[in-house]
Amino acid sequence: MTQLQATGYKLQTRLMLNGSHEELMTLEELRERIDILDRQLVELLNERARAAQMVGHLKAATSLPVYEPNREKVVYANVRDANKGPLPDIELTHIYERIIDVMRALQRNELASERHAQEMAKLAAVSGEPTLEGLGTGAGAPETGKKQ
Repeated sequence: MTQLQATGYKLQTRLMLNGSHEELMTLEELRERIDILDRQLVELLNERARAAQMVGHLKAATSLPVYEPNREKVVYANVRDANKGPLPDIELTHIYERIIDVMRALQRNELASERHAQEMAKLAAVSGEPTLEGLGTGAGAPETGKKQ
């Protein structure tokens, strides 16, 4: 619930935080809060990405496919069940569809990197040549933490 009021030259709003209490905040304070929340989201998304990469390693080791539609349905159901608003379920589902697309791409990259490393190791074993490990990520590797 928000209620806008003009106080002097500042526009303030009463904002219900976590449904527990009301706090009077200026536009600048609200933007600062959003910036903090954005940084927390980035941390959580990267933590989720690391977990997805580990899942990719396990899938590679057990020959499971990257795309598992039944698992994705479970994720969407969990997200909808946890949603207390104000985001509508459909919008939150759209956000998670994109998150899962990105995580799936990370898993595919992990699988491709592992397969490439295995192929290089096999070639090195056959030819007696050293592998190229430690020489960088290569041109085809995704960038991390860089602005697009």
